[in-house]
Amino acid sequence: MLRQVELLEKVKSYDPNVEEKLLNKAYVFSMRAHGSQTRASGDPFFSHPLEVAGILADHKFDSRTIITALLHDVVEDTTYSIEDIKKSFGSEISSLVDGVTKLSKFEGRSDKFNQAENFRKLLLATSRDIRVLFVKLADRLHNMRTLKFIKDEKKKKRISYETLEIYSPLAERLGMEEIRKELEDLSFKETEPELRDSIIQRLLMLRQQDEDILDKIIKNIEEFLLENKIIFKVFGREKTPYSIWKKMKVKSVNFSQLSDIIAFTILVKDTKTCYEVLGFLHQGYSYVPGRFKDYISTPKPNGYQSIHTTLIGPLNQRIEIQIRSFEMNEKAEFGVAAHWIYKDKINPKDGKQYRWMRQILDILDQSNEPEEFLEHTKMQMHADQVFVFTPKGDIIALPRGAMPLDFAFSVHSDVGYFCSGVKINNSIKPLSTKLKNGDQVEILRGKANSVLPDWLEFSITGKARVCIKRYLHIKEDEDFKKLGKEILINHFKNQGMRYSETNVKNILDKFKLKELDNLYKFIGCGKILPSKIVSSMFPEKKLLNKDDKIVIFNKLKEKNRSDDLPLIVHGLTPGMSIHFAKCCNPIPGDEAISFVMKNKGLIIHLKLCKELKKLKSENNKLIKVSWENLKYKKNNFVAKINVLIRNKIGALGVLSSIIAKSLSNIRNLEITDRNTDFFKINIDIDVKNKSHLSKVIASLRTSDFINSVSRI
Repeated sequence: MLRQVELLEKVKSYDPNVEEKLLNKAYVFSMRAHGSQTRASGDPFFSHPLEVAGILADHKFDSRTIITALLHDVVEDTTYSIEDIKKSFGSEISSLVDGVTKLSKFEGRSDKFNQAENFRKLLLATSRDIRVLFVKLADRLHNMRTLKFIKDEKKKKRISYETLEIYSPLAERLGMEEIRKELEDLSFKETEPELRDSIIQRLLMLRQQDEDILDKIIKNIEEFLLENKIIFKVFGREKTPYSIWKKMKVKSVNFSQLSDIIAFTILVKDTKTCYEVLGFLHQGYSYVPGRFKDYISTPKPNGYQSIHTTLIGPLNQRIEIQIRSFEMNEKAEFGVAAHWIYKDKINPKDGKQYRWMRQILDILDQSNEPEEFLEHTKMQMHADQVFVFTPKGDIIALPRGAMPLDFAFSVHSDVGYFCSGVKINNSIKPLSTKLKNGDQVEILRGKANSVLPDWLEFSITGKARVCIKRYLHIKEDEDFKKLGKEILINHFKNQGMRYSETNVKNILDKFKLKELDNLYKFIGCGKILPSKIVSSMFPEKKLLNKDDKIVIFNKLKEKNRSDDLPLIVHGLTPGMSIHFAKCCNPIPGDEAISFVMKNKGLIIHLKLCKELKKLKSENNKLIKVSWENLKYKKNNFVAKINVLIRNKIGALGVLSSIIAKSLSNIRNLEITDRNTDFFKINIDIDVKNKSHLSKVIASLRTSDFINSVSRI
């Protein structure tokens, strides 16, 4: 624990105008106020505010910020009030202490409400004086350093997630990189201990492979810069386990693929020399294209300035080099705090001068509830990520724009495959819903795989899309094999020939295939015509011509009452291996003809569809379909109807009500013509079959509001 004189000397080392009497007074006041109180570690409670003050002194803050740190828990944890602080230390310090002081617990309120209310107060206080946030960050940093003494594992994880979600981004916004890195790594140690340990072990292994690699590269760079008569300082550092893991996630690469685990920093006297050093390095070493960033001419929003470049370095390794001035480095290390070091014209009492703070305050003005404010503020700070919760309260981080299927597959592949729906914040939502920060997501699971081709439209993450594509590819192959076999058998029957699987196997070599399943697959996806199979098996026989077929079909007609033998297909997946033509929208019960399209599968049209006449293909690719034997995963089909409806108040309401009572649903509605008396409307509705459609149309015709109804 820092002694009084040690803290004073530390502040004096960078601030000769330190308010010595006030600082000593605050030290004694806080120590006496906390008295015999202890922390979970067993240490005196006063050690906490003292360590917070020490952290701020390490970052060279002004006296009043450090005094605030010493007093920040007095009002909350002792009998002293904010008025007592004001009497002893003045209104400025009392205002700072009040800004940092946590809110008391609200009875009957949720933890989320407490978090949101505290965060709102913190940001309001910060807008009045930015130093409030500095003290709060140092307070959180020391709490994270001593987190191991808390016995409640759930509480430890909650604090760690909150740190990653709120305090680490705030430190980054302020440009306080050292504090941000330590907060992230301490949180990572708690949230993902095994993952962190594995990264540390990998770093140790790399060090053992070449213990002196850091020193060798630094020495080589130093010799190179000395030759060019540059005054400089060079140092190298390993990235933290959390930053390595974060980069692996963002870039979707393995540990071995990262080129910048070690970064080197070159410090020089001014901006001009930064660019001179860059020129020397690019002349002396090979530059990696696409790996150059100039944050000097275009600083980051938090004020960070530096040049980043990646080179094939001295030992023929890819190395990341950062070049900046000594002053830029102070600001990179300490962020906004560095303004005190360089005496910049900054008013700490006007936190609104920071753009990100203004944006958050705008959100505060528009939010009625603390929880709503917290949610929107998180979105503001995490522009590239969303954080959502499982029903058990676990946090899942996803890219911005992610949808429920991305969440499902991130939890587990099986959760994704068996997803039948989703509840977001306890309400059933469509799978196309974009997730927002703070959403609680519950995946509803079915008994069987539910994956459909349009799922690719409802996912953006790599894992989800890969899993969906893999499943669809396997299912598509199975469907094409099943479809191909039925098409081939059907073709043999229509030619008046007996199908023999053994005989078909004998001609596989002619198509350069080894497996019968592959032949079926190529027939099903339209790559091989069934007529070619027959001609390969019986080259001496000609296929039946039209007149021959008429004779055979007349005989079959007596038994089957059909002009052609229908294709019997079971269990194909709509939208993948079997498709319903949008030009005519066939539904069960319609007389339908199917057409095999290359690489797509079976396309089903109405028999009288005009588009069929345009198909320039062999007659043997047109296949009659038996709806009675065609089984689908799809319950509803789209039918298009045209309605002429009276232009009366309530007419559309009656229309939709009749459709709903007929157990149908409106998918799309378009008014195509309108006058003083009537509307012409085209409507897409869901139906089970032709019989269901007839009932819907009949019900609509009973209404006085509706003049006519017809199917399109």
